[in-house]
Parts: sequence; C-alpha cells; structure tokens
Amino acid sequence: MAEQGDNLALITGASRGLGAALAVEIAKKDIHVIAVARTVGALEEIDDLIQAAGGTATLVPMDITDEEAQKRLCISIHERWGGLDIWAHCAIHAAPLAPASHIADSDWQKTITQNITATGRLITNIEPLLTARKGTAVHMIDKNAGQKFFGAYGTSKAAQDALFSSWAKESESTGPRIIGFTPEPMPTATRARFYPGEDRAALNSCESQAQRLVGLLA
Repeated sequence: MAEQGDNLALITGASRGLGAALAVEIAKKDIHVIAVARTVGALEEIDDLIQAAGGTATLVPMDITDEEAQKRLCISIHERWGGLDIWAHCAIHAAPLAPASHIADSDWQKTITQNITATGRLITNIEPLLTARKGTAVHMIDKNAGQKFFGAYGTSKAAQDALFSSWAKESESTGPRIIGFTPEPMPTATRARFYPGEDRAALNSCESQAQRLVGLLA
C-alpha cells in the first residue's frame, strides 16, 4: 500500500476500456493507483491485473455523480497521501445515438449530469490535490463531437473539452498541468454501441493507447 510521499495516480472510470488499461500501465511504473468506478467486480479484476504486474492499487467503488462521495474521496486522499501526481479522467456516459431533434430528456439529463456537472465538480475537488504535488490532469478528447446522431454524447464531450481547456489556460503559470489526449479508435464497449458490426480486429488495443498516454505523461 502506498505511503504518504509515494507517487499516486487517480483514475476515474478505471473498470474497463482505456481506463482499465491505463490503470495497469501506470501501476507498472511503480505508481500507486486509486481506481474509481461503479462496479466492484470489475475493479477487483483490474486489481488482480495490477498485482500480477507488480503494482498496487486502492479500489474505490463510487458513482462520480455522487457529490458527497466525491468530496469524501478527495478529503481521504488529502489526509492519507497529501496530494496527487496524476488524475486521468476516463469516466463517460454514452447516450444512445439519436437525431438532435429526438434526444430523450432522460438521455440529456444523464449525459449532462455525468459528463459535464460531475466532471466540473471533480475539477473543483481535485485541483488542490494536484497543486500540492505539481501534478498533471489528463482528459480524453473524442473526434465524434459534432457528427450526425452524436448530439447528446458529442455535445457533452465538446463541453468537457472546453472546460478542461479553460482550466489549462488558467493554470499555465500556477499549475497543475492540464493535457488532452486523443486515443485512436479502440474496441471498447462504448464504441461497440456507436458502431455495431464494426471489424474490431482492425482497431487499436486499449493497451497500446494506454502506453501512448503513459509516455505523454512522462
């Protein structure tokens, strides 16, 4: 288990896809991983992979839309470790594809709540932890924003990108460092919903994109 002063990375959305692969790759660098996701079983599977790779992790089953849980997590990180070196935000809600004029209210609300509101709150709560260690936050950029039928998902990703971009400009002289990462297409569950029937063998592995990102963070 990591002690205060050890390198520390928080990954939101760590139970599958790029988040899961990134958790393993970061742990290989002797960085303790705090893995956040809603599904306990999936987190336990990631923990097994991290341990097999010689790394360590703290598992946090949590819904990032739970404001009080967010605060408790960040207070715990501050009290136990004093700050964060890395925050990788991989959590995303992918609403069903639909024409812009036919997006269901429930899909709008869930998309906005998780992808925009919860992300904004995470920035508020996590910034002091990153500042304490001159850390780095990384968010995922998606090229689908603005494409047809991607109204809800694409709009939220564009808003998320704008939010992180503003944060990056505000932090240029004071820190933390804020960077965006655009992964190549990967065979994730989210992409399968958007592109059913696609040849998944032709896509880039999540592991290869996690390795790219770890190189960028270094």
